[in-house]
Amino acid sequence: MQEIKNDKISKDAKIAVLCGGMSSEAEISMRSGKGCYEALKRLGFNNAQLVVVDKNISETLQEGAYDYAFNALHGKYGEDGCIQGVLEILRIPYTGCGVMASSLCMNKEFTKRILSTCPDIPMAKSAFVRKGEDVMDKTKDLTYPLFTKPVCEGSSFGMTKVDKKEDLKAAYEEAVKYNDDVLIEEFIDGFFVTVGVLEDNDGKPFATEILEIRPKNEWYDYEAKYTNGMSEFIVPANLSKEVTAHVKEIAVKAFETAGCRGVSRIDFMMKDNIPYVLEINTSPGMTATSDLPAQSAVMGIDYDHLVLAILNSVGLNK
Repeated sequence: MQEIKNDKISKDAKIAVLCGGMSSEAEISMRSGKGCYEALKRLGFNNAQLVVVDKNISETLQEGAYDYAFNALHGKYGEDGCIQGVLEILRIPYTGCGVMASSLCMNKEFTKRILSTCPDIPMAKSAFVRKGEDVMDKTKDLTYPLFTKPVCEGSSFGMTKVDKKEDLKAAYEEAVKYNDDVLIEEFIDGFFVTVGVLEDNDGKPFATEILEIRPKNEWYDYEAKYTNGMSEFIVPANLSKEVTAHVKEIAVKAFETAGCRGVSRIDFMMKDNIPYVLEINTSPGMTATSDLPAQSAVMGIDYDHLVLAILNSVGLNK
């Protein structure tokens, strides 16, 4: 069991818990932020404040004279390097990944390109379709079924499973409502697992327990992710000891290869004991139904100490 302790942040520190924001995931972020704020209060950080992010966030942070920022934002502006850049300019140390890793991992295509530099990390065959390109031509070498994904969107927004060629254009049009660029991957007929990666008190990354998710829907969509009872969580996942160790090893490799810091969640599709990396989420959900708190709890890290572990990652120039 990992021991999480506070030996760097004063209990008197003024901490801005950033939540809300201007992305399609604002509602989820509000729930994450409220949970993290309440945990910080229970931990004795009495000067923590909930800060709802809008276009005036720079002025809000300057006027508030905050010592640290706890990033509970999700999606565009919150986990794509934008808020991280603002905090770097204001010299307010913040939790989680820095500008580069946040920006990189928000883009599923460029995440795959960086991870492909590590031959040990398996990934699904895919095609990247930019605005104006012929989606049928770009995907001619892929085998159905496929998954269409906006390259820079979270919480399964704009994602569609495509079983036959005739349905691809409609699925592509749904994806481009969110982003001009679309990632289209071959569907891996396996089961979904996810692994959190945190850092210990010395800054060394370690994997949480593996969580297997069995959605009541056909796949792990928005409803399955954020509605109580719509998914069954199996943690630890029903994997052998050897496969469990391998999945955790790949999760940490992906975290390090992408330059992540503090906290991330690595999503996989398992087939024939091979963990295919789907994406890296650099600001995982912290709601009552989110994956990371469930993964951490099984290894003895309760919600409050999970928040403390993330808080311990505050810094600049990441």
